[in-house]
Order: sequence, then structure tokens, then C-alpha cells
Amino acid sequence: HKWTGRSQWYMALVENLVLYTNAQFGGLFYYSKNLGYSPFEGFDLGGDGLSGYNLYGRESIGLRGYLNSSLTPLVGGVREGNLYDKFTMELRYPISLKPQAAIYLLTFVEAGNSWANFDDVNPFNVYRSAGVGIRMFLPMLGMLGVDWGYGFDAVPNNSSANKGQFHFVIGMPF
Repeated sequence: HKWTGRSQWYMALVENLVLYTNAQFGGLFYYSKNLGYSPFEGFDLGGDGLSGYNLYGRESIGLRGYLNSSLTPLVGGVREGNLYDKFTMELRYPISLKPQAAIYLLTFVEAGNSWANFDDVNPFNVYRSAGVGIRMFLPMLGMLGVDWGYGFDAVPNNSSANKGQFHFVIGMPF
């Protein structure tokens, strides 16, 4: 059985400056210890959350500043992200609020991690990142954007997974 949860909040700080906060988690559990976790479903953490394919229902969870799926643990050469948490804070400021094209600048901090087993979970042992971005809402195309994120924490066995990364946004994240 699979459980996910998310809490989001938008708060106007000063005039048009908006603070967005997000906390989310997910878990894939099993009914029988003998059978273990399902090879289907699960979570892939890291990157922009976009994927050109979906492997057996796995959810792509973006964490800017890291490569796609780079924060999902490898167990026997297979990515097994059965549990994850992610926390985000963004400051957004509109440059244009015209109906033809709404444009926002933003800065963010994010943190999150993924684990293969429930016994390994430590919700405060997270990979951290920060960065800047821009969003455009065009009525004919929807939300488009680009972010640049910097991952502060090294990823074991993947030295190029963090540092500066560009990430693209297409559509509204749900």
C-alpha cells in the first residue's frame, strides 16, 4: 500500500511578495515481510521532477540542485525509493500580472531525502539546496519556467549529482 501527503501554504508578506511553503512525504509499504516491497510504484527523488518516461508507476519527485533520481537509494544496483520527505520554501515576486502573460521571479530553499527501508528513515537527514528561478504563465501554454539550483550536500557514489543544476518547469505541479 502506498501513502502520500502534502501540505502547502501561500502567504502574502509585503505587497506582492509571496511566501510559499510545502512539506510532503510518501511511503510504499508491504503486507508481507516475506514478499517485501513491490517492484512497482515507489519514488524517484531529485532533479526537476520531469521524466520522459514513467517506469512502472514510479513517481518523480523534484528536488532542485540535484540530478534526476540521484537521491534515490541504490540497493543491489536497483533504485529503491520506498519512502521520502521533502520541504520547500519559496519567495515569489510578480514582474507582470497581465492576463496575456504573468511573470514571477523566485528564490527557494529545499531539502529532502529518500530511503529504501523504514528502519533507515531519519526525517532530518536531508539533502539541502537553494537557488533562483523564473515562471511565466501563458494562457495558451500554461506554466513554463526555469530554475537554477545548487545542491549543498554531496551524494555518495555520484560526485556530479549536486552543485549547480538547471531545471525546467512545464505545467503546474500537483
